[in-house]
Amino acid sequence: MFWAGCIYGCKNDGERFGFFCHAALEFLQQSGFHPDIIHCHDWSSAPVAWLFKDHYMHYGLSKSRVVFTIHNLEFGANNIGKAMAYSDKATTVSPTYSREISGNPLVASHLHKFHGILNGIDPDIWDPYNDTYIPVPYTSDNVVEGKRAAKDALQQRLGLKKADLPLVGIITRLTHQKGIHLIKHAIWRALERNGQVVLLGSAPDPRIQNEFVNLANHLHSSHCDRARLCLTYDEPLSHLIYAGADFILVPSIFEPCGLTQLTAMRYGSIAVVRKTGGLVDTVFDVDHDKEKAKAQGLEPNGFSFDGADPAGVDYALNRAISAWYDGRDWFNSLCKKVMEQDWSWNKPALDYLELYHSARK
Repeated sequence: MFWAGCIYGCKNDGERFGFFCHAALEFLQQSGFHPDIIHCHDWSSAPVAWLFKDHYMHYGLSKSRVVFTIHNLEFGANNIGKAMAYSDKATTVSPTYSREISGNPLVASHLHKFHGILNGIDPDIWDPYNDTYIPVPYTSDNVVEGKRAAKDALQQRLGLKKADLPLVGIITRLTHQKGIHLIKHAIWRALERNGQVVLLGSAPDPRIQNEFVNLANHLHSSHCDRARLCLTYDEPLSHLIYAGADFILVPSIFEPCGLTQLTAMRYGSIAVVRKTGGLVDTVFDVDHDKEKAKAQGLEPNGFSFDGADPAGVDYALNRAISAWYDGRDWFNSLCKKVMEQDWSWNKPALDYLELYHSARK
């Protein structure tokens, strides 16, 4: 009835998701299932919060409490603001992003019930020891051998030069949020440092997609053995890039949480990130964040930069590539360390349980 060939971006999104929210609550009422917590996520399920409080709460669902999570404040602001008002507790997907948006009028009056809880990744899906998309299974004990085999396979698959060069991977949606101007600059910087670059991603905006098609054609002419832009969605290839890359670049302009850097570390790749949102909470610079990492019970695990200009990217990427060239033993030990850090849902799940209990009081 409501299938329009896409999930988001249709003219009747409000009607479609509004019907879904009604249906979810109607199911609870008709089935007699009374959950302790009804947890809504972002604008698309935000109507559940006020529909529940204004209507269904008075018809047998009075014991339930509503928790609402903001994943990205850039979309569906009206729905998000209303859900913030109606929810018993509210969260967003990282502590730093919660502080970054705390001054927003949609959030500011609800800080007493607003919490930042970091996202996690599924270590069973992202597991280099059981990953069928990479050539050699590996753990932190044989990360060097495993990543070398993956890099060889990646170079062969994409027609890159089979050489021991620093390889920068970029796995992203090509949108302004993700720092596309910084991505373009980083590609050229990595090539200037005699590295290789593999980008996997596509742009929902045809103009941006066309820009990267032109860049891909240019690079094919000038650096065909060291750069490859794969402007599509390809999950098997993403696994191979995570395993085969030495670095994963995440230069986002804003990033509520970010899972790319967490997945990179799971595969022993070193994250190079811009300091924003959840990237601040998960990537600790090897030169500047030793005390901050120690306070979290961790060791430094990547390279980061401030600002949103080419100089910032250069600062982090040059340090990263120099570390690869100048201290291979140290770099390999860093790959081992980041693999052993736990970015699963183990700790966030406990934080959510605590939040749920507080909502029930």
